[in-house]
Amino acid sequence: MHKSGIVPPLRLCFFMWLVFTIEFYLEVDLGYLGIYPRSLTGLIGVVMAPLLHGNFNHLMSNTIPLLVLGGSLFFFFPKIALRVFLQAYFFTNALVWFFGRPFYHIGASGLIYALASFLVFYGLFKRNFKSVIISAIVIFSYGSMATGLFSLDERISWESHLMGAIVGLVSAYTFSRIRRS
Repeated sequence: MHKSGIVPPLRLCFFMWLVFTIEFYLEVDLGYLGIYPRSLTGLIGVVMAPLLHGNFNHLMSNTIPLLVLGGSLFFFFPKIALRVFLQAYFFTNALVWFFGRPFYHIGASGLIYALASFLVFYGLFKRNFKSVIISAIVIFSYGSMATGLFSLDERISWESHLMGAIVGLVSAYTFSRIRRS
């Protein structure tokens, strides 16, 4: 268990910023390391995609929600947080690899949608006071994310958003059914 809920998401953000800085200063585009669905070379993206961002705005729009939602997960649910976080990271990206459109999917938004979805649905499934309050705060703060589930902008990976939301929902259901011993 971490003394601060922000530490694991902060580590991921550090690597996101490190990769972006390397791309910027070396003037290279590592987007080819993103998820390219149903291709053998695209499998590297299952690990790399959340670390890659198209521009500074993309990176910033992923950093703050990742710190807030990831920090909330690790702070309020430390016993299950790591498993939920890893499922959100890897299962979301694996599903994008299986079902995504054939282009390079990059960014951490699938992970962010998974975390938001988990925090919302865990409260609804668990029905204890703390979880319901967290669910309500996430809905109030990030409810507009629902519009990104089916974005019409072809540059946005709505598949990552949708798969993340599904992974978060399934994880919330699964972990809400586990009884404490």
